[in-house]
Formats: sequence, structure tokens, C-alpha cells
Amino acid sequence: MEVGATAPSFELAGTPGELVELEDYLGRTKIVLLFYPLAFSGVCTTELCTVRDRWAEFEDLDAAVFGISVDSPFATTAFRAAESIPFPLLSDFNREVSRRWDVLYDEFFGMQGVSKRAVFVIGTDGIVAYAWVTEDADVEPDYDAVKAAVDAAP
Repeated sequence: MEVGATAPSFELAGTPGELVELEDYLGRTKIVLLFYPLAFSGVCTTELCTVRDRWAEFEDLDAAVFGISVDSPFATTAFRAAESIPFPLLSDFNREVSRRWDVLYDEFFGMQGVSKRAVFVIGTDGIVAYAWVTEDADVEPDYDAVKAAVDAAP
């Protein structure tokens, strides 16, 4: 997914039995999608806890933030509770959204189909305003750049 592309809607499990539809947010608010490899892993925990600790900054920008991984909804729910994450963590267990957004590793420590670390900002117009994807799972996003992209998005 590249800057300038129309963000496709999707539906993913937030908790077991609860679906979150991106369509409910598109056109109404700015959206931040944080794809991360695996719940409870070191850098992923650091990344999501950094956003948690800076949560007021994203709230001030009226941004909806979603974490997305290929973990099951049971794992994402437990991870969210363990780390007191204030935003939804969505399960892309079937890898459909990660594939559509082109953020799947071919191989990740012997596992296939794990989400890359990536950040997308979608403006209220439904257009991708910021895209960052890394092949190096040990690299965290530039949080200030993400915040600036949210602020600048229409």
C-alpha cells in the first residue's frame, strides 16, 4: 500500500467474537494502522507500549489507532490486557489484510506469513497519507514522523 492509495476497508477480530470494521472509521477520523510481527515479543512490546505512553498525543489529534498482527484474537486480547494498551489490537489470523497491504514476511525466524512492522496513516478522505514498512523487525517506527503525518493528514 502506497501513499496516495485509497485505503481498503476490512473487518478483523478485536476480541474473540467482536469484529472491528475499518469502514466504521473511514471518512470520519484519521486512522493509524500499526502492523507488528508478534504479540509479547520484545520490540513489538516496546513499540506498542511507546504508543500507549504517547497515547494523549494521538487522542489530541482525534486519531483512531489500531494494532494488527497475525496472532489469534485470544493472544491479542491477552497482550492488550497485559500491557494496558488503550487502543484495539486486531487479529489478522488468516493474513488477508496483511497480504492486501503487502506487509507479510515470506519467512520470519522459520515462520511463514508473519506481518512486517509497518505503519500507515489514513486521512479522513480515506487516502493513505503515510506509509512506512521495514524488513528489519528490530527497527521501531519514527513516532514523531507518525504523529506529524497524522497531524498533516486531511
